[in-house]
Parts: sequence; C-alpha cells; structure tokens
Amino acid sequence: MCSIARYHAWMMQHINSPLQTTAPRLFRVNADRPLAMLRLCPAYEATPLHSLSGLAAELGIDTLWAKDETQRMRLGSFKALGGAFAVAQMISDAAGVADLTSPKARDTAGAMTFITASAGNHGLSVAAGARVFGSRAVIVLSSSVPEDFANRIRALDAEVVRVDGTYEASVAYAIEEADAKGWLLLADGSWEGYIDRPALVMEGYSVLAEECRTAFANDGSWPTHVFLQAGVGGLAAAVAGHIREFWDEQPTIVVVEPEAAPCLMESVKAGCLTRADGPLSNMGRLDCKDASLISFESLRRDADRFVTVTDAAALAAVKTLADHGVATTPSGAAPLAAIQEFAPGMDSRCLLIVSEGSTGGE
Repeated sequence: MCSIARYHAWMMQHINSPLQTTAPRLFRVNADRPLAMLRLCPAYEATPLHSLSGLAAELGIDTLWAKDETQRMRLGSFKALGGAFAVAQMISDAAGVADLTSPKARDTAGAMTFITASAGNHGLSVAAGARVFGSRAVIVLSSSVPEDFANRIRALDAEVVRVDGTYEASVAYAIEEADAKGWLLLADGSWEGYIDRPALVMEGYSVLAEECRTAFANDGSWPTHVFLQAGVGGLAAAVAGHIREFWDEQPTIVVVEPEAAPCLMESVKAGCLTRADGPLSNMGRLDCKDASLISFESLRRDADRFVTVTDAAALAAVKTLADHGVATTPSGAAPLAAIQEFAPGMDSRCLLIVSEGSTGGE
C-alpha cells in the first residue's frame, strides 16, 4: 500500500521524468469479465444510445449520438460499472472462488473494508458493491462535493468522511487511512506502485464502450469523432482503448477537460505527469488536478486531440441538452461544449457520453 508521503514523493520525483509510450496498456479493454458478472445482476441493462437529430442540425453535423448514463443501474452515472465490479473482483480473488454467493466469498467479504476518495459517483459505486457483497465501505469526500452525494452514499450503508480542501486532499486522506488501518484502498486514479485496483475499475467502464460497439455494428454506421470527458482519465482511457482494439471503424478521439483542470493535456504536452493547478470548476466530477498514471500512458497514444472547455460553456451545454430531453450536469455536458467549439464539420458523425444524471447540486 502506498502511504501519503510516498504518493507525494513519487509525484514530485516524476513531475519532470518522461514516461514511455511503448508499454502495453496496464488495464484490460475487453469487457468480457465485467459483462459476465453484470449479466447476473437484475439491475443491469445497456443504457440508451440516443440519436439527437435536431441537435445535430443545430451543430451543423450529420449525426449526434449521446450515450445516456444518467440512469445507469439506478446509481445515475457510468461509474456504477467500475467501483462495484472492482469490489466484486477483489472479493472473488481474495476468496479464491467465482461464486460470490458462496459461504467462503461471504465470509471473505465480511472481513474487508474498502476506502476510497470520490467526487461523488465513484463513491456511490464502491458503496453499492460493498453493500451487495457484504463488505464495509468508507467514502472520503472533499468539502466541494455536494451534500446530496454524501446522503446518497450514506443510504447505501457506507460511512462518509468529510475533509477540507480539494479532491486531491481527499485522495491523500484515503491513502493515509488505508495505510494506518489496513483497509483496502480502491482509488479510481493510479500511480507507480498502485496499478491493479484502478485497472479493475477501468475494466468495468469497458462495458459502456462494448455496448456502443454492439449498437454501431448492428446499425452499420460508426462515429467519425468521439468526445470523451476526463477527470483523472479513467473513463476516457477505458473507452479510447476499447475503441482502438475492437471497433471496426476508427474515429478521431477528442479528450475534453475543464479549463481549470487540464491535467491530461498538460501531461501530454510535457511528456510526463504534470499537475494542473487552477480554481474550482463547476464540472465537479472532472475537476481533478492530477491525472491517473495508467490513463495518461494509454491516452497519450490512443487520443488524437486534447481540448478544454470553460465553466460557462459547460453550463450552457447543460441547457442545450435539457432542451433536447437529456438532463445532466456540467460534467456530463462537457463533451457537447467541446463539439460546439471544435466544429467537426457537416459530414461528421459524433458520439458523446452523458456521464451522469442531474444531481441538482453541481
């Protein structure tokens, strides 16, 4: 386990150290394992892939698809796919059994405490997985996370710990507590020496990409552009990696970050992990100043462009999507803001992910 001191020391050591682009991805882009598990869950079904023809006409593009994660497994975001799968897989691996309903798996789960920092949605997923399989969850939230998320997490029988400061402060606190108490840190970001667990989270996200691939293959029409919002980069890297490995037609992949937190863009420019200091953004779930190591290493080769959007543009995109029947937050609408600024052209067919439902508090 990585302590807070080792985490910060590693970040400082590598801030000017180039990373290699030739290494294989450090996570699975194949959705087979999470899909096999999810198909046993009554709450699982593929989320809608809307074709927003009216909005496409307004944007001056041929086609706009919106992958709608706002109702995913009753948790309201794509992150329902990641944390819960990671919890389940970690229990299975620790128990040495595939059947998570077996006495051995239940006994093993009962002795496990998962702790994670979250901007909201990842914490909900970890808490839900822990409750389903009989483990304990402790979710660390910074002071900037809306209380609505804290209440929803508590409703899943998880303990919520509030810390002052930024998302990065909550990550540091979770690392320290995991070290001190022997709990299982289940972060959705990664750093040197801490790879395997966030890789499981990202493997869960690959389900979303596979659902899209299946729909496009059945329809015979594929996107020319895919716009992926990024905080630490887990979703963007998981979807981009799946696209590069499995999609029949290859689109231009554009990674979208808040203007206040372009940690991936700055890291790619520098050729090494680079902190992106800035003010708080209204894109709360994307407002991350440090990129995930495995996401950065993957996206620097899989993505074609990195762009930023302002808080004002993201907020305006929320209203635009609402006018077309999709309710979300600035985090969920950020890709639309990027399409508006990117102007890909009248022959383009664009895919965006509406990553979360409207929380009323971002």
